[in-house]
Formats: sequence, structure tokens, C-alpha cells
Amino acid sequence: MKSSTVRWCCFLFVLLILAALPVVALDNGLAKTPPMGWNSWNKFGCNVSEQMIRETTDAMVSSGMKDAGYRYVVIDDCWQVKRDENGTIVADPERFPSGIKALADYVHSKGLKFGLYSDAGSKTCAGRPGSHGYEFQDARTYAGWGVDYLKYDWCNAERQDSTESYTLMSKALQASGRPIMFSLCEWGSTKPWLWAKDVGNLWRATGDIVNCWDCKEKWGGMGVVHILDLVDGIETYAGPGHWNDPDMLEVGNGKLTPDENRAHFAMWAILAAPLIAGNDLRSMDGETRAILTDKEILAIDQDPLGRQGRRVAKDGEREVWARELQGGYRAVALLNRAATPQSISVKWENLGYPADVKAQVRDVWQHKDLGSATGSFTATVAPHSAVIVTVKP
Repeated sequence: MKSSTVRWCCFLFVLLILAALPVVALDNGLAKTPPMGWNSWNKFGCNVSEQMIRETTDAMVSSGMKDAGYRYVVIDDCWQVKRDENGTIVADPERFPSGIKALADYVHSKGLKFGLYSDAGSKTCAGRPGSHGYEFQDARTYAGWGVDYLKYDWCNAERQDSTESYTLMSKALQASGRPIMFSLCEWGSTKPWLWAKDVGNLWRATGDIVNCWDCKEKWGGMGVVHILDLVDGIETYAGPGHWNDPDMLEVGNGKLTPDENRAHFAMWAILAAPLIAGNDLRSMDGETRAILTDKEILAIDQDPLGRQGRRVAKDGEREVWARELQGGYRAVALLNRAATPQSISVKWENLGYPADVKAQVRDVWQHKDLGSATGSFTATVAPHSAVIVTVKP
């Protein structure tokens, strides 16, 4: 009993020292470009298991997604069921009979990285044990299991301060002895883009995505275009090592049309967003695979300059978004939110170029050079679609 008391007092002493340390910009060497991977929630919800994660890991390799740059395999909520007598978090023994470390080892054996989910509150969004009060213990546990990525939610945390709660877990992860990418998921409720650069590698800037183009749910979920509206204007807060996160991808989950899937994916690339697929990789069709692995769209997302794009022109349902790329080039999205085809133009002045500049234009989805243009470029854009071009003076 005395030994246990001494250990507990030492832990509290370390905790107080760490809490008193000044907060500095997080530099864990991770997320120099937006992270790419897969998460279980959008498709499977709580229906997660060791077998499904192993199969998904295999599919990420065999589908070509690993070769395209996807690295993280992340289990979302519902993997955990309780804490043991020592306070250690326990995985569901029926769904994960080999344990989390063995599963992480399997993911690593395929050349990929492994991620888990927890919550800053007392319980997760699905009512499983959260990390409140166990931050340092959980961080050490995750590090010992070989976790490379932690998604940290914000349910059941009503009386907590978000900055303090996320900073505490950030310090715990940094003290764990293992580089762990930290994904803050507090839905943009306290404007994390203003403070989270010092705390995590990415932060949710919006509510949860819903698998639709243009809808809003009473509980706060929203479709693709509404998320775009929320992230426009906060682009200056993103950059290498710290990214605005407009939530995970719904590409291939069956409700978006092919054009909507391509627009959704391309707009996330314009936003320099983390690309976390949320479909069933084991059974995805060729069209979905082609979208998720398109090299030219991925090159825009992963551009090392790390500038998030923004909306530079809007006329009703017709919008122009642009992103500066390394070398002074621009990636441009002509976005049609309407249900009918629209003619959309981008003017060079909207891109920061003089009107008389002659520039080469390339259609990114078609992988086709369109020749040179001076002053502007115009395209007819299908309903709920986006034409993506690069403009190179």
C-alpha cells in the first residue's frame, strides 16, 4: 500500500510539473503534409473487429492505396469496453481477441501505421470509457501498443475547458516516448484553429460530415458544401505540421453521385485537408479506387508548400476556389453547387496574376493539357461537380 501511495504521489508531482511547462508550438516531426489514411467510423460505426481491421489493412496494400500515399489505419470508437483494476484501458476481448498490440504489429508489418480513438471526456460518444483523468496512463498504454495516431473526441466533456483538456493529452503524448500524431476532434466549437497549432497536428474545424451533397441534420451533421462554407476564411491557420480538418471522406459510401464524389475529394485536396478514407476498402469498385488514388489530385493535396486553398470568387451557386502550389502555380476548382450545368470562369486577377499573363492550363481529372490562356479560363461544369485545373504562368 505504501509503495502504491508513493508511486501515485510521484505521478501527481510529474503531472503538476508538466502542466506548469510553457506551451510551445507542437513539433513532433509529423504531418508535414496532410495525413492520409483510413478510419472505420463513416462506414462501420461501432461494428469494428480485429478481423475487419486486418482485412482492411490488406486491402489498403492490394488496392494501391498504400502506394498512393495512404498510411494510417485508424480504429474509431467502440474498440474499448472498460478499465481494469489498475485503470488500464481494456479492448473488447470478443472483437479483438489478440489484443491491440498484436493488431498494431500486423498493421506495421504491412508498412502502414496504426491509429486509435479516445475522448477528452469521461466517456466516448458511444458511451465507452474516455480518457479524462487517465491522460498520461492512456498515452503510455498507447505508446506501448505501438499506436501512431490518436483521434481525440469531445463528447461528455461539458464542464471541461477544451484548450486545457487537449493540451493535457498533448503533453501526455509527448511524454510517452513515441511520436503519435494528434488529431483533435472538438468539432470547431471553440475555434481550435486559433489555439490548436500549439497542441495537435490536425483539428476538426466543423461538425460531423454527413453522406450527402447539400443537407444539414438537426444534430449538427452537414453535407459537403456546407462544410466548405465553414472552412473558407480560416486558411491562414493551416500549414506543415498543423492542418484544418473538414472531417473524413464519404467517397465510395454509396449516396454521393460519381460527380459529387470527385468534387468532394478534389475540394478536400484544394483545402490541403487530411485525406482519411471512410469506405469499405475490401469491396470498393474501380471508380472509387480511381478517385481515391488519382495521382494529380493527391499531388495537390500533398503539395509541400502547405497552403490551404480558399474561395476567390462566388456568383450564386457558381464558385471559384484556388490554392497556391510550390513554384508559384495555382490549383483551381470551378465548383458548381447547382443542379444544372453552369459556365464558370476564373480570372487571373483572382489568382494573384496580372491579367495579361499567358498561362498553361491543365485539366487535372482528365490528365490533359488544355493549352495556354491569357486573362481567364472558362469551363462548363456539370451539376454538383468541380472542374479542377492547374494554372502555370
